[in-house]
Amino acid sequence: MEPNAQVAPTSVVVMGVSGSGKSTVALGLVERLGWKFAEGDEFHPEANVEKMRSGQPLDDDDRWPWLRTLAAWIGEHEAAGTSVVVTCSALKRSYRDLLRDGHPSVWFAHVTVDAELLRERVENRTGHFMPSSLVESQLATLQPLQEDEPGTSISGAGAPDAVVDEVLSVLRVERDLGAGDPPG
Repeated sequence: MEPNAQVAPTSVVVMGVSGSGKSTVALGLVERLGWKFAEGDEFHPEANVEKMRSGQPLDDDDRWPWLRTLAAWIGEHEAAGTSVVVTCSALKRSYRDLLRDGHPSVWFAHVTVDAELLRERVENRTGHFMPSSLVESQLATLQPLQEDEPGTSISGAGAPDAVVDEVLSVLRVERDLGAGDPPG
């Protein structure tokens, strides 16, 4: 690469059901890459948070405004040439399509974990509004990342550093990032 060549920004959307390890993986990526970070749950309107807190799953009408807000955040950073990492369940293909629409920077890291471990993680975590009773509804809604979508699927059952290493190895190849180049 030429010394003054501009590297296109990348927006890594760390996706998966609640308890898969999205935030842990995302923070590991941010630590290694030095990119800006956003926790997708913080973009939910209060009505969504209250609905989930009360044990009610969100429906598409609840999710579309939240996803549009996340897509706008991605677009603002992409336009500024800034690479980012954001967590978002992105359970359905249509949700991921909305996040990608007009945003070529988007690349998904789908963190997968079996249902038993998910339930255990969600039941044992503190400080989060998502009750373990909603894990089943998220699993029922999940449409796994497809081969024609930009990104990779990775098991989140391993040690966090190993999961981050694996995501980074695929990201660096697919987005042509140098081993030590922190773009954006």
